[in-house]
Amino acid sequence: LLGFIGYKVGMTHAMVKDNTQNSITKNQVISIPITILECPPLKALSLRFYKQNFDGLKVVSEVFSKNIDKELKRRTSFSKKQTQIPESFDDVRLVAYTKPSMTSIERKKPEVSEIGVGGKTPKEKLEFLKQFLDKEIKISDVFKNNQQIDVHGITKGKGFQGPIKRFGVKRLGHKSKKKVRGIGTMGPWHPHKVRYSVPQPGKMGYHQRTEYNKLIVKIGNNTKEINPVGGFHRYGLLKNDFVLIKGSLPGVRKRAVVLTEAIRPHKKAELFEITSLNLKTEK
Repeated sequence: LLGFIGYKVGMTHAMVKDNTQNSITKNQVISIPITILECPPLKALSLRFYKQNFDGLKVVSEVFSKNIDKELKRRTSFSKKQTQIPESFDDVRLVAYTKPSMTSIERKKPEVSEIGVGGKTPKEKLEFLKQFLDKEIKISDVFKNNQQIDVHGITKGKGFQGPIKRFGVKRLGHKSKKKVRGIGTMGPWHPHKVRYSVPQPGKMGYHQRTEYNKLIVKIGNNTKEINPVGGFHRYGLLKNDFVLIKGSLPGVRKRAVVLTEAIRPHKKAELFEITSLNLKTEK
């Protein structure tokens, strides 16, 4: 499988031993920023079959799992019509959903996502995906330690903002006409239109963004070694498998993020070994 879904817990830092080849801090203990994700097991909803059309891939059939959670049926709408595996198809993907009821977040509606799978032929992909229809998928089945991944998430929303906060333009002089926290001109006379590159006020944040080549420092399943007394700030206690990722990730606490295989990984990845972890998430 090429992806997984997790919930953002918060950020902290860890003391790690740098085992990266040719690093200037090799064999030294350094501090790195860490993002903690809770990853409850995924359940398969269906296998979705695609056929190559003149304008792209088109869904031709979908085979659903026999054991679908009542919470998913109650809170989402999807076609429950069972279909057969088509004789010919060009691609097949797994549709999986999360189980937020197993976590500490106050959410009941599952997140549904489509996950790709590696393989040379569509028949190979189908034979591999059949085993997941009635089985839970854990994060350790998909990724491993010191692996590079891409992270897709929705950034923190900041509402309607002006050009100074949105684009970082300078304030005008205190004797400027009409405004100070704005721009001096909307552009030249010709071309006789306002270009898209002119900084203007508008929506800031709550965008879908992708961060490439993030490093998985550790995948763990023993929550006793990571849970602080009283739980994490504004999140609670971890109850499932967790992932420690180097650096920051888009989004706020309790928001779902999608982890996928790195599409353009670095040839020389970093290698870290955790010696100690600060269990107080930053506010």
